Amino acid sequence: MDPASQVLAEALRANKHLSLRALADRSGVPRSTISARKLGRPSLKEKAQRQQYLTVEEEKALADFLLLMSHLGNPVRVKHIPLLAFSLANRRSATDKPLKPPYEKWTRAFERRHPELNAKRVKAIDWKRHENNVYDKI
Repeated sequence: MDPASQVLAEALRANKHLSLRALADRSGVPRSTISARKLGRPSLKEKAQRQQYLTVEEEKALADFLLLMSHLGNPVRVKHIPLLAFSLANRRSATDKPLKPPYEKWTRAFERRHPELNAKRVKAIDWKRHENNVYDKI
């Protein structure tokens, strides 16, 4: 919850009938922001989350999957991340708007929202190690 919403909620809980200016002076939150929350306008963060391709939970699941694959030694290539996002979005109910693949720069925005993910160049395994650690399929 953003600070303006917290200020309004605390004023309602305390049953204080303060003016918006008094609430703004006490909390340090601009009066226009408190007024906007009182009128029901969402914060910029909430608005941005509603406009994202994946929901917050879906993005967290995708980030966890990418970290897991990386820790297991099989990192996912950057070009495959939009395909994974598209398959996650397709699992939503059919009542949502028709799905399109993520836009061209979605992967960059996803990386900015999840700094724990960082793209690295993966070096090929050394041939001496390869011969000792890779076996034929049975």
